[in-house]
Order: sequence, then structure tokens, then C-alpha cells
Amino acid sequence: MAEDMSIESYLAAGGVLTNPTNVPPRYRAELMKLMTTFVDSELAGAAGFADAINAGPGIKERIAAAKIVLEKTDNADKVLKIMGEFGVDGDRYANHHPWTARLARDADIGASRTEQDMRLAVFNYPLQGWADAVVMNLLMGRAVAVQMAEFSMVSYQPLAEAFRAIAPVEARHAELAEEGVAKLAEAGDSAALQASVDYWWPRVAASFGSGESAKADTLKAMGLRKTPNAELKTRWEAETKAVLDKLGLKAG
Repeated sequence: MAEDMSIESYLAAGGVLTNPTNVPPRYRAELMKLMTTFVDSELAGAAGFADAINAGPGIKERIAAAKIVLEKTDNADKVLKIMGEFGVDGDRYANHHPWTARLARDADIGASRTEQDMRLAVFNYPLQGWADAVVMNLLMGRAVAVQMAEFSMVSYQPLAEAFRAIAPVEARHAELAEEGVAKLAEAGDSAALQASVDYWWPRVAASFGSGESAKADTLKAMGLRKTPNAELKTRWEAETKAVLDKLGLKAG
């Protein structure tokens, strides 16, 4: 990128960012936040779901849960390797925080996060049993699908390629969760499933952030976002409500 050209002008002119050497400081800071949020969320999500593996009602369910934990950890590693090109120590990073840490079930932190742990707020809440874990993975899996469609178009090409590889893996996790919820509903667990939907719906919704983001225009100009939070959230709500309707459940 030419030294006298802004990142916005460079991208508008069709420029492509492919390695740390052509990434300006302001862009780098926002890119690192995006990657950190994804990695922290995947590691925390995998750690939380790992505790639910042995609660699976059958061997097939436990195998599926273990596969999800493995693949989420691998997804985190894909992005962590890109962060490594910016100087992040991947081995140290993976061990720097207790990813299994959770708040009380009745805590309410909205969408807040800390600089030391950038996981989405939803991953700070504990799972309660198999049905609850499957419902959470269904709702959050649908949210991740919406976010992956957005992030697969980011202007930093190595990250966009990583997200495009991750997207179908995460989509399959949502499909497995839907199958799991359907099986539980057929077994007559609808009341418990609905209670979990009511609990997780607002917490997953909060993961989309505020409808009005002061940095939205800046991120759009940098090519790190294209669609407003409110639009992504609306898309998730419509798609997920349709899935819940098929399962005989109502959105929270």
C-alpha cells in the first residue's frame, strides 16, 4: 500500500491486504480485535461444551459433541495461526485464560467483555445439562452462521479465507444441534427445551452488539464489516424462529 494513501482509499481502489507488512496500525488494531473475539469465543465455547459430552444420552450424541469440541478448537487454531503472523504466541495464548470459567446462571452482563478475555458475553454463562447445551448450540450456531457469512468477506485476505473454510464446519454444528433438539422434543422434553430457549435467546441476541455502533462506519470503510449489527440480528431472528417453529418451540 502506498504510504500516502489511506486504508479506505486503498481498499476502495481495489487494493488487497495480504500480510502484516501492508497493514497500517489503525487497521491492525481492529483486525486483532476481530480475531481475538473469534478465538476467545471458540475456545470458551469448546471448553464449556466439553463438560456436556458425558451428559449425552447416547454414544452417537457423545461422539457428535466431542467432534464439535474438537472442530471448534481447530477453528480457533486456524485464526490463531494468523494472529501468530502478527507476533502472537499461540501456545502461550491458548493457556493464558481459564476458558471453562463461567458466571452464575442468573448473572446479566449484557454484551460486556474485558480486554483480557474477548469472548462474546454469551460464553460466560454456564450450561445446565444436555438439553440446555444442545439448545444453546442451536441458537448460537445459527448466530455464528450469520456472522460467518459477514466475516468471510473481510478485507484481510488470509482471514477471509480462514473464515470461508470455517463457515461450513460451524454450519454443521448448528445442524447437529437442531437434530439433537428434534430428538429431545420427540422424547417429550419440550417444556425443558422451551425453558432453555427462553434463557439463551436474549443472551445470544446480545452477541450481535448494539444496534447503533459508533465504529460501524469506520469498520465498513476498512472492509472489516459490511452489514449493520441490527440487520445481522434481524436475519438471525428470522432464520432461527423458522427453525424453532418446526421444532414446536417459540423464540424467547
